[in-house]
Amino acid sequence: MEPRNITRISKFLLLGFSERPELQPLIFGLFLSMYLITVFGNLLIILAVSSDSCLHTPMYFFLANLSFVDICFTSTTVPKMLVNIQTQSNVITYEDCITQMNFFIIFSGLDIYLLAVMSYDRFVAICHPLHYKIIMNPWLCGLLVLVSWITSVLHSLSQTSMVLQLSFCAEVEIPHFFCELNQMIQLACSDTFINNLVMYLAAMLLAGGPLSGILYSYSKIVSTIIGISSAQGKYKAFSTCVSHLLVVSLFFCTGLGVYLSSAATQSSHSSATASVMYTVVTPMLNPFIYSLRNKDLKVVLKRIIGISLM
Repeated sequence: MEPRNITRISKFLLLGFSERPELQPLIFGLFLSMYLITVFGNLLIILAVSSDSCLHTPMYFFLANLSFVDICFTSTTVPKMLVNIQTQSNVITYEDCITQMNFFIIFSGLDIYLLAVMSYDRFVAICHPLHYKIIMNPWLCGLLVLVSWITSVLHSLSQTSMVLQLSFCAEVEIPHFFCELNQMIQLACSDTFINNLVMYLAAMLLAGGPLSGILYSYSKIVSTIIGISSAQGKYKAFSTCVSHLLVVSLFFCTGLGVYLSSAATQSSHSSATASVMYTVVTPMLNPFIYSLRNKDLKVVLKRIIGISLM
């Protein structure tokens, strides 16, 4: 057999959501609004936590880190899409595509790890309240965030380095609004068996592990809350973790839903639309979920922006 004449391409085409020109202004306005709300809302959370000493606790430390990661997570995909709509071009260079994919993997992984760390924090606070300050000391909190960063970066570098070994035979159209790992592997014309194997193994270990930790933590939290005798005590204990539980449910349910549905239907455009839920909508809703359910945070935010958050 003669080897195929494969050359490295210089660009990809991001097809986005719709090729109909009349819908582009609507899509641009919608995503610009969601992006600005995401950045502004998460910046307010970071500002509130950093400016008030009452919020200098492990729970709010992790929340501020999650808000920072959510800003970065959304910023890896939405600005490029907005630029493409505004310039009426769907081109992204090979280098930019690889870079976007690399940072997307980093910040999506960090989202997962920080949610797991926050569930462990709630587990210690509710199940071991007398030892909470000793266990969740500043050194451990910093270490947990550092390990999350290192693990996510190493995972991203391993996945990206393997994608760099793939060949693309022609000008590739990506039926998505950003360069997503699974789409890149599917569109390659070289052998992708190892890439798929590593991708799914990494998903099982690096996403399944934190998810198992979250489920274990909340199983212990629920059993502890059930054992509390007073109804007021049960409500107080549950209220400290309900916001985090909502965010976890929203992120994992939408993320898993996207990948399970894309595997079942193979409809790339529907997968791109569904991906908006965990890449854009969830980071946008996080500040509202935490601020609306947290009295201390509401007080600080009210003082910062001068309005009441109902």
